[in-house]
Amino acid sequence: MNQKEKVFSNSFILVVIGQIISLFGNSILRFALPLHLLTVTGSPALYGIVTALAFIPIILCAPIGGVIADRVNKRNIMVCLDFSVAGIMLVFSLLYGKVNVVILLTVVLMLLYGIAGAYQPSVQASIPFLVKEDGIISANAIINIISSLSSLIGPVIGGICYSFAGLTPILILSILCFFTSAIMELFIKMDCVKRPFDGNVLSVIFHDMKDTVIYIKNKQPIIFRALIMCALANFLFSSFLTVALPTLITQTLAFPTNEASRLLGYTEAAMAFGGLVGGLLGGKFCKNFKITNIYQFLFAFAVFLLPIGGVLLLHAPSYVCYFTITICCFFMMMFSNIFLIICMSYIQIYIPSDKVAKTISLAMMISQCAQPLGNSFYGLLLQYFINHIGFITILVACATAALGILFSNGLKKDFKSR
Repeated sequence: MNQKEKVFSNSFILVVIGQIISLFGNSILRFALPLHLLTVTGSPALYGIVTALAFIPIILCAPIGGVIADRVNKRNIMVCLDFSVAGIMLVFSLLYGKVNVVILLTVVLMLLYGIAGAYQPSVQASIPFLVKEDGIISANAIINIISSLSSLIGPVIGGICYSFAGLTPILILSILCFFTSAIMELFIKMDCVKRPFDGNVLSVIFHDMKDTVIYIKNKQPIIFRALIMCALANFLFSSFLTVALPTLITQTLAFPTNEASRLLGYTEAAMAFGGLVGGLLGGKFCKNFKITNIYQFLFAFAVFLLPIGGVLLLHAPSYVCYFTITICCFFMMMFSNIFLIICMSYIQIYIPSDKVAKTISLAMMISQCAQPLGNSFYGLLLQYFINHIGFITILVACATAALGILFSNGLKKDFKSR
């Protein structure tokens, strides 16, 4: 039986199980390593700069991963990268305590984020090869639910392990996760059209990405405009949350250090649960949602930033601030995942199969190119103006809403002209 005769093939199920294990290990590391850096240094500015540096490899590796994924077997890419992460964390464990911790964490985070940038285009681009077209939205919802579940469990376990036993058990657990995921992915069977690299690899990557950009601008301008909107939203909104959340919970609010680590884990778990709910709703919600209305999600993000700014401006008790932040982050993450399912499904349905991985990698590159600047900006801003974080939050909310208004008409015009 051809794999595509079933909505979800056995190989897609293996991809799903591999993602559960791999993303669980990834979520623990993405929680624990930056938190460890902030705990050791106590500097929001340094935290912002290091996390900004970590995003640069995503921008550089995403197009490379996209071009390779459209030319070779996507399964082999996933296997090699999972084995690579397991090896990197093993080396990190051996070097920890022998090398400057800031330098070591910076290098490891850059490697991890770079691999993630090359990895995700392969996973997302494999979906059209493993499921029927009418199952693509559901498949994307499943992948997002898995990501949310892993992110839900990872920070909770990571926060508990880190507060009681430090970094060592987290490193051991992550190595086991990535190694197990790589072994499972070896059994994935996937049809793919292999295209040779004609000439210099870098030249091929450049020309493939150039052709993809030209195709999107001319044939799918709504995707190009949406990517620019995402890049600006990442600068204004996502970067703010990335830097402000750990700074608020571990430093600004009056919690003991061990308790703050656990509370931050619970908040990130609540965000992951919001993403899970978004994934569950996304499969049905997205079928009737027009791509031209994605700017409305920026209004939702702005609305849920306002209560956070309000309680901080009023200097409410620490737990009132904490629960307000956690509840609002739940809803912001829910809408974020619905937004992601809509955009990813649109790309997988309307972009030719030989351009899907490159388009996804281009989307990752453009949408995240502003994140390093945003992380650095907010890190420095909060370093010197942390006492005004309530006012800053309100300003970020207003700017995010203004961005939605700015892009609303353009998206509708692009859709009509496609």
